[in-house]
Amino acid sequence: MNFTTLVGADRLAQHLHDPQWVVIDCRFALTRPESGRQAYAKGHIPGARYAHLNEDLCGPITSNSGRHPLPDPALLARKLGLWGVGQGQQVVVYDDSFGSMAVRLWWLLRWLGHDAVALLDGGFPSWARQGRELNAEIPVLRPADFHPAPNDSLWVGSDAVLDAQRQKRVIIDARAEERFSGFIEPLDKVAGHIPGSLNSPFEDNLDMRGNFLPAEELRALYASLLQGARPDAVIHMCGSGVTACHNLLALEIAGMPGGKLYAGSWSEWITDPSRPIVQRGTP
Repeated sequence: MNFTTLVGADRLAQHLHDPQWVVIDCRFALTRPESGRQAYAKGHIPGARYAHLNEDLCGPITSNSGRHPLPDPALLARKLGLWGVGQGQQVVVYDDSFGSMAVRLWWLLRWLGHDAVALLDGGFPSWARQGRELNAEIPVLRPADFHPAPNDSLWVGSDAVLDAQRQKRVIIDARAEERFSGFIEPLDKVAGHIPGSLNSPFEDNLDMRGNFLPAEELRALYASLLQGARPDAVIHMCGSGVTACHNLLALEIAGMPGGKLYAGSWSEWITDPSRPIVQRGTP
C-alpha cells in the first residue's frame, strides 16, 4: 500500500527500519536558511536524510524568476537517487513548520512521476511531543536509480496566470492574509496580490494541533472558494511556489485533485511591472 498524501506517526514508526521507506527532513526557515540544517544536526527522525530548500529543491534565481524556481529535473533526480529513492519506494517528508516546507518535496516528487510520497501529519513537533525516537546520526545511504518523468501539466508560468486572471478563472493564494492584503511584505520587494485572486492561507488546512483537517472539512472549505469551478482548472500560488503546495495537498486529501501550481508565484509575478497588481489602498 502506497501513501500519497499523509502518513501518521504510528505508521512511520512501524517502518523506520524498512528499506522500502525513505524519510527526508525538510526543515527550513525562509528568514534563517541554515536553521533547518542545524536543527537536523542536533536531532532528527532516525534514518532521515536532509533536503535543503534553497540548495536541493530549487533552481538558480534569475532576473525574471521567483525566489524558488523549479530545480532541473535531472539534477534533482540524481540527488534523489543518492538519497536512496528508487522506483516503488515509499517516501515520507516532514518539517517543523506545519508542512509548509516539506510539501515542496511532496509536490516535486509527484512532478517527477513518483506518487508514493506522503507528508508526516503533524511533522517533527508532533513526533517529538509523542516522545518518539530521535537521534543525531547521519544515515548510511544506499544509492538507488531514480528515473524522472516530469509532468509539466502540473504547473503553469506567468503568461498562463495572466490569461487566467483576464478570464476571471479561480486563482488561490496561500499566503497569510496580511501579506495578501499588502499590509506587510517581509520577503518580496512589492506587496499585494493578483487582481481577482482569492486568499486561502495554508494554515486554514490545519487543526489547532497542526494536523490536517479531515477530508470532509477540507472539501467544504475549498468548495466554498471554488464556487462550482472544476478543481483541475484552479491555479494555486503563494510567495514563491512553496506553501501553495500545502493547498494542493489539502485538495488531494479532500478528493478534489488536479489544481495547477504557479511555480514562480508572487515573487515572479512582480518582476514584470506591466503585470497588474492590487496593493494596499488600491480601489
